[in-house]
Amino acid sequence: MEQNQSYLATEKVGKLMGKYAVPCVISLLVGALYNIVDQIFIANASYLGSYGNAANTVVFPLTVIALGIAVMIGDGCCAFVSISLGAKKTKNATRSVGNSILLCIISSIVLTAIYLIFDKPILTAFGGNVNAETFEMSQEYFFWIALGIPFYMFGQAMNPIIRADGSPKFAMISTLAGAIINIILDPIFIFGFKWGMMGAAVATVIGQIATAVLAVWYLFRAKIIKPSISDLKLKGQIVGRTLSLGLCSFLAQISLVAAMMAINNMIRKYGAMDAIFGQEQYAQIPMAVVGIVMKFFQIVISIVIGMAAGCIPIVGFNMGAKFSKRVKDLFTKLLIAEACVGAVALIIVEFFPNVLIQIFGAANESVYYTDFAVKAFRIYLCMMILACVNKATFIFLQAMGKAVESTMLSMVREIVFGVGFALLLPLFFGLDGVLYSMPVSDVLTAIISAIIIAKTYKQLSLKIKTE
Repeated sequence: MEQNQSYLATEKVGKLMGKYAVPCVISLLVGALYNIVDQIFIANASYLGSYGNAANTVVFPLTVIALGIAVMIGDGCCAFVSISLGAKKTKNATRSVGNSILLCIISSIVLTAIYLIFDKPILTAFGGNVNAETFEMSQEYFFWIALGIPFYMFGQAMNPIIRADGSPKFAMISTLAGAIINIILDPIFIFGFKWGMMGAAVATVIGQIATAVLAVWYLFRAKIIKPSISDLKLKGQIVGRTLSLGLCSFLAQISLVAAMMAINNMIRKYGAMDAIFGQEQYAQIPMAVVGIVMKFFQIVISIVIGMAAGCIPIVGFNMGAKFSKRVKDLFTKLLIAEACVGAVALIIVEFFPNVLIQIFGAANESVYYTDFAVKAFRIYLCMMILACVNKATFIFLQAMGKAVESTMLSMVREIVFGVGFALLLPLFFGLDGVLYSMPVSDVLTAIISAIIIAKTYKQLSLKIKTE
């Protein structure tokens, strides 16, 4: 088994990045498309428009909560498996996979029950009551999305585990299959059957079911990690280590939810004070627009996370095998690549915001919709380069087994800065303050990241000398 993974310690670092990162990027991009495709079709359906867009924005953070739990289990298992294989502790690897499967099933059922029972207060907490029509559409969309949570979580949790088993291409294909189904069914349900928000949600859930089924099929045919029934029995030490390694991924997603919750409520509060958006017929526009901007950011950050997460098996194996020079080289290449992604994204949002907003149904909306969207893209995402480097740093530290540093850095970015500035800046700048919260948070986080990056390089250099 260890022999099958030995190329992680001998193959060129750049080539390994391509093999593992590219399929991971595609997988995450496809995963991001689930919600984004829904929003594009909703925005271009004249009978839904910005009300439907705003409803989608309200529900989106609630899907991120499910994703957060799934990636905590999946990414933690992926890191644990890779480190275990590098250290030649095969049994721990298979136990982690078995435990992760059971954890995912239990947690997804519990979350679905909570969503279905407490749907109204949950939607209200995330700004769904901006106006009556938005709230009604939010309820309709949320009900069907909640029913698909177990399938969504299982597919997302198994994706990094499949990569750890040495099959990044299959992980990509399983996610791609679900997204293609969603893309095909969305226009049929929304424009053909006129099912509205229900149609968008049902198309998404059917795609998620397909991904989950493919994941189950793979688990019975795993190449390296083949868990048995006995591995499903929860073992405290294995569960603890797995979840601790995945905690950063969880907190990154959950803290993002906290930030979105703060942003949605500040948009609702200060939008009501605005001369234009304080009017009932325009009240949903700021929430719809910020949701669209976040969707573009999600596309970019999916590339960033995919590149970094794709490196987790490589980093984990080489850390376990004590090949620090390879880890250091990989870190350098990753940071450069992530900065380049951020630079390209920055050019797009600063020079072509009108093109982006047209994709999301600007033709069916008022001029206020377009004007606010252009401003939101240019302000909210003006520090994309720093945002990309920050995110890569969080994940790489996690892959190295530095769960504490990774978790603390992520928490500072999303909770202390992300939520803090989203609540503070609108007091001085009104609705625009919500937009300023993102770049200010990224600049301050980048300063802390630079210090941790320098410290990590120094530690790796010292290890290299002793190996």
